[in-house]
Amino acid sequence: MIQNPIPWPNGARCACAITFDMDADSLIHIARPEDSFDRVYPISMGQYGPKVAMPRILETYRRLGLKQSFFIPGWCLDTYPDTVDAILKGGHEIGHHGWIHEDPIATKGAPQEEAFGKAMDAHMRRVGKAPAGYRAPVYNVTQQVLDLLVEHKFRYDSSLMGDDIPYRMETGPGALYEMPVHWGTDDWPPFAHYDEIGYMMPVRGPSAGLSAFWEEFEAQYAAGGFFMLIVHPFLTGRLARWRLVEQWLEETLDTRNVWFATLSEIADHLDALTADGFDLRTDQLPYYTEPQR
Repeated sequence: MIQNPIPWPNGARCACAITFDMDADSLIHIARPEDSFDRVYPISMGQYGPKVAMPRILETYRRLGLKQSFFIPGWCLDTYPDTVDAILKGGHEIGHHGWIHEDPIATKGAPQEEAFGKAMDAHMRRVGKAPAGYRAPVYNVTQQVLDLLVEHKFRYDSSLMGDDIPYRMETGPGALYEMPVHWGTDDWPPFAHYDEIGYMMPVRGPSAGLSAFWEEFEAQYAAGGFFMLIVHPFLTGRLARWRLVEQWLEETLDTRNVWFATLSEIADHLDALTADGFDLRTDQLPYYTEPQR
């Protein structure tokens, strides 16, 4: 059901990545900048991610021997340095996720370039190197952002929805891999309830909310595809939800032929495949250069 499936290392049936966007309380500060400092409830909800959920998540990964990818706004890198250090100590990857979770569409032009640069500076300051990957806040990639990624020699983006498996994007003077997302494997629809930023989803129980993810995995596994979750520590890192994810990880590692990898490791694998002549599907961007009416 997948045309031209990617052969995964060691004959694995499916590549898997459980990626986290650690937005913490950046969400309330970008949404309500005039008085966010005094909105104690949403601050506490966001801070649950780095303070409570992240130690739990990292311990699971340590125990199971997993290395995974985290996307963190630059403001959060500066605000939660101990959490950043713990992620790096575990051998995980940290990707670019804007400065303070600003929407690239709402900040087109000079504001977006400034925010992008501030986040790059935070990576050099806190991570010690430039990021290899990027995920746009609210997935709102623009051509400006793609050009910035090429300019700064990023290897991949993980914001678009153009395929079931990784593909290549050629844009202007360069190219990137795309590690595609979609809302069916994002924890925002089943678990986000956040009036201050305009999301009032009906919160589902842990089993009901997560069950759709496992159905997505089964389809990808059957097709030899790519399964990636896009989740948030303050949502999926909650106790009952993470307990079920941990159980799924244990069972999957024991019973399935899968390759868990960071997205940079997947990019490394794609480099090797294409160097050997594998024909990875390629999109030419920009898709359009003017309004379509």
